[in-house]
Formats: sequence, C-alpha cells, structure tokens
Amino acid sequence: MANRTRELLDAARRLLDARENQMVTSAEWAALETAVDAFAAPPARGESFSVAKDGALVRSVVPAKGEPYQHRCELSTFEAVAHAAEEAAGEGFTLEEIADAEGLPSSQVAAAIAFLKERGCVTTEGRRSYGRGPGVHIDAMTEYHALREGA
Repeated sequence: MANRTRELLDAARRLLDARENQMVTSAEWAALETAVDAFAAPPARGESFSVAKDGALVRSVVPAKGEPYQHRCELSTFEAVAHAAEEAAGEGFTLEEIADAEGLPSSQVAAAIAFLKERGCVTTEGRRSYGRGPGVHIDAMTEYHALREGA
C-alpha cells in the first residue's frame, strides 16, 4: 500500500477512535485535514534539464505516476528546432510539423520544445507554439549555453 494511502487511512482510524470516545480535538481534526489534503493533491510532475558531456540536451521527467525517464536531444537537433521555430514566426508550429519537415526524431524535438517553453523562448496556444520574437534561435542558444555553464 502506498505511503500516502496508509497515512490517510491511519488518520481516518484515529478520527473514528476519537469520535467513538467523544474525544475529537482540534489537533485531531487538523491532523485529519492535513492527511486528506496531502492525499487529495496529486504529486507534482517534475521536469528538469541538463547538458550531457557530449553536448546533448537532457530532459529528465518524474511523472506523477509511473517511472522517471529521460530524453536526449542532440545539439544539432536542438539548433534545427530553434531555427524552425524562428522561421515559423507568426504562423506557429507543432512538434509534428518540425519533426516531419526536418526529418528529426519526435522525442528529440519534444525535448527541445519543452526546454524552449521552460526558458520562455516559445509560448503555446492550443496545439500551436510560437516563437517569442525574431531572435528565437539566438535566445535558444543563449539559454542552452547558460544551462551548460551552470548559470
């Protein structure tokens, strides 16, 4: 049984025992409320980026459910995605459009776009993403090098 479920059940048992003995205190109510709130809130999905020794962008994800995973994006793919985002200008783009047009692996394109979104180089409206201004490529490369240098 998962720890969160066990904590909730323990809090519920304490409450039932207290009610049976007419000893419900504000501390017991607070403990139950805390347990219920912790159980009800889904665990946050964690996402982080790093640069591998070979220069690849690495997207590490800890999903709310399931096993953590990583996707690598080669530097050449990252640059191609940044150029494509800049060229798409006002019309926007989708992951699939860039992967198909450039002949790139979709998992690498997804990692690049996620990094560009996190760093504010790209925004998304609906299913389409848009570069934030005319210098998407230079902004993307600046963010990549800042990450690589640990800034």
